[in-house]
Amino acid sequence: MNDFVPFAPSDAAAWITVPHGESTKYRRGVLGVATGSDQYPGAAVLGVDAAVHTGVGMVRYVGPSRATDHVLTRRPEAVSGVGRVQAWLVGSGISAGSLDELDTATADGFRHASDDGMPVVVDAGAIPLVDLGPLAVLTPHAGELASFLGVDRAEIEQDPAAAALRAASRTGSVVLLKGSATHVATPDGAVRLVASSATPWLAAAGAGDVLGGVLGALVAARQGAVEASGSTLTPSDLAHLAASAAVVHGIAARRASRGGPFPMTALIAELPGVVRDLAVEGDARG
Repeated sequence: MNDFVPFAPSDAAAWITVPHGESTKYRRGVLGVATGSDQYPGAAVLGVDAAVHTGVGMVRYVGPSRATDHVLTRRPEAVSGVGRVQAWLVGSGISAGSLDELDTATADGFRHASDDGMPVVVDAGAIPLVDLGPLAVLTPHAGELASFLGVDRAEIEQDPAAAALRAASRTGSVVLLKGSATHVATPDGAVRLVASSATPWLAAAGAGDVLGGVLGALVAARQGAVEASGSTLTPSDLAHLAASAAVVHGIAARRASRGGPFPMTALIAELPGVVRDLAVEGDARG
């Protein structure tokens, strides 16, 4: 399918939520993060760090003690424990078939993500562990989506646009299919966006964790803003925010790369500059 609409940095600029004189840390959006594990605490650190650098009023981290210690060492402004949030980010660095296999804190976070009625960004590994629906954004890569759909990875890679649409329809959620070009689709197929601002050097461990943090922050910030007027985000909004996150993530990666390899911490360090350029200039270059 070739009817996906290209999504440029100038398009992403409209989805950056800028604080104003009446903003507080709560009105700027609070992101709940239930990611990482004792085995993979780095996933939690990267996601939380990316969210803070993208711009959000507060991050509440919910996870096992080892991951919590790493998160608070890296980002002491994060708050540990469940509380009121405007969005959730769940699943990165977690491998479990049921909530019973999770530590108590993470399982509690997943239950809140299912029950709070707030938008939730779901890493592919967490798809069976939370309630999906129109306020969920799934973020699989081709291999993960192939496993979910029960097809070969080659089929996903041959037609990622069709695969994103199929997954969105099946789950009733917005789907962001990661790849050299990122495809985003709503469950009804009314919104079909493709972003292609990344560099091949971005194909590295931790990239998805960072993308989740960027998207979680953008969603929490926008939800915090619309709540003030008594509104809530729609699947169309979430799709545009997902495409915006892909753009921000890709541009930051290109700036960190400068044509060569880079660590994910270098990508994260570039995020504030990209957000600033989009918010102030209405565009950004890699």
